[in-house]
Amino acid sequence: MTNTNATAKTLRDTRPVAVITGASRGLGLELARYLAGAGWRLVLTARGAEDLEKAVAEIDACAAVTALAGSVVDDDHRAELAHAAAELGGADLLINNASTLAGYDLKGDPMPTLAQFPLVGLLETFEVNVLGPLALTQLLLPQLRLKHGRIINISSDAAVEAYAGWGGYGASKAALDHASAILAQEEPDVTVWSVDPGDMRTKMHAEAFPGEDISDRPLPSAVVPAFRRLLDENPASGRFTAAGLLGQEA
Repeated sequence: MTNTNATAKTLRDTRPVAVITGASRGLGLELARYLAGAGWRLVLTARGAEDLEKAVAEIDACAAVTALAGSVVDDDHRAELAHAAAELGGADLLINNASTLAGYDLKGDPMPTLAQFPLVGLLETFEVNVLGPLALTQLLLPQLRLKHGRIINISSDAAVEAYAGWGGYGASKAALDHASAILAQEEPDVTVWSVDPGDMRTKMHAEAFPGEDISDRPLPSAVVPAFRRLLDENPASGRFTAAGLLGQEA
């Protein structure tokens, strides 16, 4: 589905292009909403077509949005995303936001320990959280190099802290962090940031704490200013926390 506003101007449109995964809710949706308001053209994806359609409806009606439902672990879908960005003139920004906690529906169960983690679920966790983002990055790198573009890989404090029950998710995010750092060394024409947004009041976070009240966590919209600062100030590649970007850390 495509928001066709300003479609007639697409061939001459010089507005920057962002590709955002996991864009149907939470942080991905808030970042899409912000970038749309800032004049970016967007290529959005998420697994659920219905949720993605609702998300697009929430974004500024004047924004140019291409929405393609699918999974980042699907080869054909990644190719569709890269093609969509190329049709707009090439990606200036890739936000790898799509993630999974355990690779399967927890159904109200607590996060599995490593001793109990189903290997199929562990494989899916790494596919969604590490391999999918890297594979999409590979496809978009030719576009990003030409634009001296930027990549934001969404990380977590679980990548650096040892939390019981978060072994699969944390290990996958640690792998993504390290891959981000190496990619930054290998791609001098592209800026690569790994960003820990901190705890947020999201559906995924609620699934990690079944039955618990997480209303004390900030909404994803509260951390968007951190990403705005990152894009505005454009520091060198590296790992950042939203709290640090917001001046909330020493």
